[in-house]
Amino acid sequence: MHTLKNYITLIGKIGTEAQYTKFENGKSVARFKLSTQKTARNNDGNYREITQWHNVFAWGNLAEFIEHYAQKGKKVAIHGRIVNRTYLNPSGLKRNTTEIEIRNIIGLN
Repeated sequence: MHTLKNYITLIGKIGTEAQYTKFENGKSVARFKLSTQKTARNNDGNYREITQWHNVFAWGNLAEFIEHYAQKGKKVAIHGRIVNRTYLNPSGLKRNTTEIEIRNIIGLN
């Protein structure tokens, strides 16, 4: 039997300052947006860059590392897993979101 795994690796730029939260139970989380680019060809044959935004987060020691060393605009490679979750917005409406839980992050030049 073959087991499927939920792994993702993205290379992009940190698009927002990391938001670091420490909870009463001692756990911590860091969140930021990561931008990735791809090149697409228009109907006229010219190429253009398309930016996609990804919501990413990390827990614990990795969150603390991100708080201190992740800078907006820095190019990074992240490896983690895709997380789908449901939450209630401030108006009480149910919303769905897809995020990337970071397991490893590497700074690139």
